[in-house]
Amino acid sequence: MPNIAIEKASPNYNERPAKAVIDTIIIHYTGMPSLEAALHRLCDDSPEAVGRGRVSAHYVIDEDGTIYALVDEYERAWHAGVSFWRDRRDMNDCSIGIELVNRGHEFGYQDFTRPQMDALVKLCLGIMKRHPIKPVNVLGHSDIAPTRKVDPGEKFDWQYLARKGIGLWPDTDVEDNVRSQMYFSSQAVLRGALVRYGYDPDADTESMCRAFNLHYGRSDSKVLTVRAATMLSWLNRKALK
Repeated sequence: MPNIAIEKASPNYNERPAKAVIDTIIIHYTGMPSLEAALHRLCDDSPEAVGRGRVSAHYVIDEDGTIYALVDEYERAWHAGVSFWRDRRDMNDCSIGIELVNRGHEFGYQDFTRPQMDALVKLCLGIMKRHPIKPVNVLGHSDIAPTRKVDPGEKFDWQYLARKGIGLWPDTDVEDNVRSQMYFSSQAVLRGALVRYGYDPDADTESMCRAFNLHYGRSDSKVLTVRAATMLSWLNRKALK
């Protein structure tokens, strides 16, 4: 596990449900102007924070790679909000939330730095040694809340993470090219494939397509890219067996 330079305990957490299994990593961006603003928000339990909703995460990673520990992994941090993944709701119960310092789309979305990504890799590898986390359960906030969230966004390098052994990056072939054509010929088939992969069946199809593009297409388009469609085929054909 990488050196955690600063432990900054957040009061915003509670116990996980009995028998809860920690089996998911959820990656966010802070979406705030600075590290200081993000840490304040994630540790704020003032009456004003209670009124707008207290939030937290297990870890925050600054642009220089410094890791801040806010909530113990075995406690339930409040980072996911209303969420769904693969037939489960309220993903706070079973997940570890990691916030990457980035101003986000509202304040000037920028590339994630290499020190930040390298620290994330080391942190995730350590988490995966401690908990039974399958590759399909390494997710972005947009994956578990496609109608509400877009983070960590189209600039986040999921392929780099997968090369380090964290999460998935499909290796498609001709069969996936053929199968993906069905997604463009039938909205029902496309929607079924997205739900099978893990998305909330209550979400609209455009939001699911955007979430999938954010993860696998490096795009925020609400129309599935051709390349992303072949990757969806591969995921449903191989990764979910």
